[in-house]
Amino acid sequence: MKVRVVCRKIYDYIRYDLKEIAFPSSLPDPPHMKKRRKLTWNDRIWVLKRASRLYAASWVRDIGPDLRPDDYPKGDMTDETYAEKRTAKGKEPSTLEDLAVAARGGMETLRPALQRVYMTRASAYRDALKSFIEGYQEGVQQVMEKKEDSKTQEDADLPPKKPT
Repeated sequence: MKVRVVCRKIYDYIRYDLKEIAFPSSLPDPPHMKKRRKLTWNDRIWVLKRASRLYAASWVRDIGPDLRPDDYPKGDMTDETYAEKRTAKGKEPSTLEDLAVAARGGMETLRPALQRVYMTRASAYRDALKSFIEGYQEGVQQVMEKKEDSKTQEDADLPPKKPT
């Protein structure tokens, strides 16, 4: 009898508990969530192609209107005029773009770019700290002047003491 009970408990553990431990079931979705339809194989292939195309194009700075048509104006403006306008607006690349280009170049180009970023941050922190200290010192001077003024005013208001 005992062997039968032990076997039943082991069987139940493997059947229910171990399955739940190894492959836990997820919590049910909240009531406001709407279920999406499953993608067909054609849709999955289309998504995979589009994602891989966008990923490959992300390694280039200007992706172009063929991959991201929403980012480019429609009308009689050609790709060349749009690219010229875009470069005219922002001639200096951002820090993030500099780091991305340097990262592609390897450690030799990345190190000076990171040093430049950290030096600009350090100088910004130093300048902010200097201005804070100057403002703090001005505030302390104003408080000290007010205290001195109030002391001299109190001394002037009090009548002179008579010696006894």
